Amino acid sequence: MLIPAPSRAIRQARLAQGLSLRALSARAGLAYSTLSKLENGKMSLTYDKLIRLAQALNIDVKDIVSEGEHAAAPVAVGRRSVTRAGEELDAESDQHVHHFPAADLLGKMMIPIIIDIQARSVEELGGLVRHAGEEYLYVVRGTMELHSDLYAPLQLSAGDSVYFDSGMAHGYVRTSGEPCTVLTVCAGPGMRQLVDAAGKSWRFNPESAKRSD
Repeated sequence: MLIPAPSRAIRQARLAQGLSLRALSARAGLAYSTLSKLENGKMSLTYDKLIRLAQALNIDVKDIVSEGEHAAAPVAVGRRSVTRAGEELDAESDQHVHHFPAADLLGKMMIPIIIDIQARSVEELGGLVRHAGEEYLYVVRGTMELHSDLYAPLQLSAGDSVYFDSGMAHGYVRTSGEPCTVLTVCAGPGMRQLVDAAGKSWRFNPESAKRSD
């Protein structure tokens, strides 16, 4: 079985720091079995897991995803990627469901992600995360709070948006019983490598267009 480059990078970084699987799982807030599957390429490396592992290992996201071959952005102008309803790739975690439009377009300067927010508290979220760059968040439906380490929780409802420094620790929390879906656009060092590498393990889900009611 061919183990994806990011999975190998996580294992190498862990061993280089003399950490056991259990020690890293505790530090990252991930189950031992989950981390074992991630290292062996038996589980998709979702965005939130990669951010959490980079923090736990005290390394940059790009150090996890930059191993191996990466496609450079074409120099020609006029690139585009059309994603029809239900055609986006997705990755699910306990905290959120991520839908990735334009996944076929490598070397993007911005990374759009549609997120179905599941977590109802920072504790359930597993803590705040940070990554270099900037982030734009637009609430498509439902209500939520943007938690951070510098500001009081920011209440947001459908139609509200916020642009913020994603180097500030942050997290998305749903605040009502109804589904909450947001569009977030990330840009910054490591983000392109993150999606280009993680995209190799995403799978098309024909049910992804069916949002919870």
